[in-house]
Amino acid sequence: MATPIRVLLVDDQELVRTGVRLVLRRETGIEVVGEAGDGVEALEALAELAVDVVVMDVRMPRMDGIEATRRITANDGPRVLVLTTFDLDEYVFGAIKAGASGFLLKDTAPRPFADAIRTVHAGDSVLAPSTTRRLIAHFLPRVSGSGKGPAARAALLSKREQEILAEIATGQSNAEIAARMFLSEGTVRTHVSHILSKLDLRDRVQAVVFAFENGLTRLG
Repeated sequence: MATPIRVLLVDDQELVRTGVRLVLRRETGIEVVGEAGDGVEALEALAELAVDVVVMDVRMPRMDGIEATRRITANDGPRVLVLTTFDLDEYVFGAIKAGASGFLLKDTAPRPFADAIRTVHAGDSVLAPSTTRRLIAHFLPRVSGSGKGPAARAALLSKREQEILAEIATGQSNAEIAARMFLSEGTVRTHVSHILSKLDLRDRVQAVVFAFENGLTRLG
């Protein structure tokens, strides 16, 4: 039998943690091994527990989810999946920039939520195109004018890779990029892998942040 994915729940609302724990209890191959009420407790728990994925709220007392995510990912800790109320939470972009592997809304249905944990655990990111577009629309005014031009490592990308990175930044999936650029989905997947490797990025989420901060986007 395969080892279950070990999850740490971090949210300052006990009712939310209880609900998430009950949802995941019904899922095969996922086990909640701990809970924390804020970032400080999360770091303490991680020092004692073996964890694969941290489900992280953003707004919490003492240490918020952004700082906790930054510390976890800086130390090559488990992957972080942000679970938040997007419309009220202006800190999601900061959490993604801090190294979170994706984000979901708290009204996400149980099955997609469990699948997102599996996806993050497998080394990929959870970045639904529709949600990405909302994120871009929300934060574009504050980040589009702050870039300092393409970073030196962006020059390592081929013209095709830069084009694909620009598509990623609009929230396009591999299938959508393939259709738009008349490529096979496998070819796009290979290009995405090369982009992440060349730019030393952890996943697709960080690729979106990199593209916006360095002007490598296709708007409209």
